Amino acid sequence: MTPAPHLPWHRSVLARAALASTAVLVVIFALLLITPVTVSAPIRLTEALVLAGGLAASLVFNLLLIRRALAPLSSLASQMQEIDLREPTQFQLGATDAPEIAAFVSAFNSMIDRLAEERRLGAWAALTAQERERLRVGRALHDEAGQSLTAIALEIERLARRGQGDQRRELEALAAQLHDSLDDIRRISRQLRPEALDDLGLVNALIALSTRVSRQGGIRIVRQFGSDLPELSSELELVIYRVAQEALTNVLRHAQATRCHISLASDGDGVELTVADDGRGIPSQFGNETIGIEGMRERALLVGGSLSISAGDSGGTEVQLRIPAAAS
Repeated sequence: MTPAPHLPWHRSVLARAALASTAVLVVIFALLLITPVTVSAPIRLTEALVLAGGLAASLVFNLLLIRRALAPLSSLASQMQEIDLREPTQFQLGATDAPEIAAFVSAFNSMIDRLAEERRLGAWAALTAQERERLRVGRALHDEAGQSLTAIALEIERLARRGQGDQRRELEALAAQLHDSLDDIRRISRQLRPEALDDLGLVNALIALSTRVSRQGGIRIVRQFGSDLPELSSELELVIYRVAQEALTNVLRHAQATRCHISLASDGDGVELTVADDGRGIPSQFGNETIGIEGMRERALLVGGSLSISAGDSGGTEVQLRIPAAAS
């Protein structure tokens, strides 16, 4: 934790509050000295009115001075309301010249740093477990369910060749349905387990992903991948791939687009992934924080990156993931 700066005592909140009260007392004392104010016994009405007016003026004056002395606390509260652990750049509270508040700000910033790090580590552990589970389920679908259904489909085709008439046609239709189900299982398995990422690298995996989405939805996808991309760790490649996968899935399911542009480039200060479509944009009833978008934000946060989602230049939606050079 960064120690609070040693500033002159007169800048502290305590000193300001004390000076405000002292100033009120000094003003009252001076007025008593220079004004011909007397109090009779019993007190007269005019004297009571003068005392009441003086008391009211003293209270108002004191309130104004105290309010000014405590103004840094109000500013601090406003800054605290704006803090969002999903945006690392907004973590730190602003500095102040009051020693007590400076000590509080330093302790609060240290606490936010710890919370942000714990949140990042917790989210990373959760996503790592999710990827492992996806890998396990993908392998089970491909190696176990896929092989079992393939064997059943082959047996049905063998029986269909021996059958006659309606029975043969029914068996052939059943075999065709099984092959369609096998294609679905293989597609789901590829989505759960991006084998191309491990076997072919990030760029080729993105090409395979965009080609598959284009074929599924009849969307024209324009690809633009830089030739000077920096070397990326397997974790960063997985984050970029998953964000691209979610963005293209959203285009396929919701955008009603006819054209999509995906690019991955190095901008000198990091790596930037952009997915833009010419569709209808994000429906207002869904807002900007659906589960998929929140997942993309989480992944960007884990690697110290940032995710922005906005309207494209020619309509549609533009998703932009930026990972700084330090993370790369």
